[in-house]
Amino acid sequence: MNLLWLSAPVFDLGRYHISLLGIAAFIGLMALGLISAKALQSAVVRRFLSRFKLDTNFVAIITTILSLAALVFFFVSAIDGLGIPLAWSDPLPGIPISLLQLFLLVGLLILVFWLSSRTKRFLFNRFLVHSGLDRSLQYAISQIASNVVLVVGIFIVLQNTGIHLEALTVFAGAVGVGIGFGLQNITSNFISGLVILAERPIAIGDRVEVAGVTGQVQKIRARCTVVVTNDNITTIVPNQKFIDSPVTNWTYGDPRVRFRIPVGVAYGSDVEKVRRTLIEAGEEDPHVLEDPAPSVFFAGFGDSSLNFELVVWSNEMSNRPNRFRSDLNFAIHRKLGAAGIEIPYPQRDLHVKSGVLKVDSAPGKPAAMTRSE
Repeated sequence: MNLLWLSAPVFDLGRYHISLLGIAAFIGLMALGLISAKALQSAVVRRFLSRFKLDTNFVAIITTILSLAALVFFFVSAIDGLGIPLAWSDPLPGIPISLLQLFLLVGLLILVFWLSSRTKRFLFNRFLVHSGLDRSLQYAISQIASNVVLVVGIFIVLQNTGIHLEALTVFAGAVGVGIGFGLQNITSNFISGLVILAERPIAIGDRVEVAGVTGQVQKIRARCTVVVTNDNITTIVPNQKFIDSPVTNWTYGDPRVRFRIPVGVAYGSDVEKVRRTLIEAGEEDPHVLEDPAPSVFFAGFGDSSLNFELVVWSNEMSNRPNRFRSDLNFAIHRKLGAAGIEIPYPQRDLHVKSGVLKVDSAPGKPAAMTRSE
């Protein structure tokens, strides 16, 4: 059977002859490229890459880059199959690198990002874990080393793929102007992140209060810090806030925190009995430290109550201060009730020395006149 008609020219595209066989090859390769790109972003590939202990974001970046690379590869192959030859080694229009170098560049950049991630994991989880350094300092060293590997690796890759950094001088100048005007916040947050890692005013696991946000530090990134509140709400705080704003760190240095619980009792109560009852309520809580021991202060005389203050220490409830205060208030209320000590409500005494006090009754009722001498 004669199939030469499949390779016979159907139409011309410029100086190239396009045949039915070339059109079929173009359609087939493009379809294969789309299928490959979709497959590379599937959950199966993500699970496979996760076995290498890669970060979720890094896995997403890899699958996206590989998917785009597959599209480019099959697109170029489809154009070549159509009958328009594209040389893989020829420089691209306007770019002094070839397609082969471009794919090599993509592969090497993926390798650099992987090495950066692995460097951080290796230093933090294995190499420095037995060094005796504080864990927050270990994390800071690991993060800085990871950033150094990333920056140095990118420069080496660019140099070895034919992109000379001298050619980027004008571009670097433009970027510098952009940083000076439009990227001030990003640059400031990045530098603040380096300061945080160096000085360590906060660390992973610390409970902090900054810029109206209260929660536990989960991650310290180059530009921002991830803080998770007790409501399990993740808040992204720019690193600059930890430098130019007052920061309250509940666990900085010493994890012990003192809690003050105000209590008011009725006038006429036995103050010594009140003191013993409040101390018992504090001592019975399993989260209260024995040293320093709970203590009670007689704060003063209020309008309707005698005001006391129960003072307790805890080294594990700083992450749940509201829960801790609530538990103590429940215990105090129960103890005072069992001891017969009254918790008063606001009272006002009215004294009329002389004259006439006129009382207006509600509509439909006669008014009453009361005279007090």
